[in-house]
Amino acid sequence: MGLSLFHTPVYQHWFRDLRHKPIRLLEIGVGGYAKPLHGGDSLRMWKRYFYNGRITGIDLYDKSALQESRLKIYQGDQTDPAFLKRVIDTEGPFDIIIDDGSHVNSHIITSFEILFPWMPSGGIYVIEDTQTSYWPKYEGSTAEMNSIPSAMNYFIERVHAINCTEWLKDETHPDLPDQGIASIAFYHNLIFVVKQ
Repeated sequence: MGLSLFHTPVYQHWFRDLRHKPIRLLEIGVGGYAKPLHGGDSLRMWKRYFYNGRITGIDLYDKSALQESRLKIYQGDQTDPAFLKRVIDTEGPFDIIIDDGSHVNSHIITSFEILFPWMPSGGIYVIEDTQTSYWPKYEGSTAEMNSIPSAMNYFIERVHAINCTEWLKDETHPDLPDQGIASIAFYHNLIFVVKQ
C-alpha cells in the first residue's frame, strides 16, 4: 500500500530534526512482490532524505538486486525472531523502524514486540496502513472493531499502559506490560510509537 501523499507532511513533522543525522532506518516491506527488480521506491526516498543515514529493508522476496550504497536489503519473514535479530545485530540498532510489510494485524503486532525492545531511547516506530485493522482479509473487522486483536486495538491499549502510574494500586493490569513506550500518536492510517 505504501507511502501516501497524506503521510508526507506527517513524516516531515516527525523526522525533520533527524534529517542530517547518521540515523539507521529499517523498513519492513520493499514492494514489488516476487519481481526481483520491482519495489524499493520508499527505501531510495529515505536514503535521499536521510543523506547521512544507513537504510535497511526486509522483504519476503529476494530484493538484493535493488541494493546500493547505504541501502541494504535482507530476505526474510517479518515475524521470524531469529531473522529479525540477525538484521538488528548486523545493521542496527535502528533509530527508526517503519512497518509497511504484510499489513496483517498479527504480523504487525509480532514485529513490534520483537523489534521495539531493541530500539534506542528516542527511537521512532511507525506502522503504516492501519486501515487493515478494519478489513477481514488482514484479520481485521469493522463489525467487531472494539473486541478483535487488531493492531489498532493493540496500540490503543498501550495508551493505557503509558498512564500506568495513575492506575489504582489494587487494579493492576498484567495483560498490559510496560514496553518502554514514551508516547503514541495516531493519524489517518498511521501510528507513531516513541521509545522511552
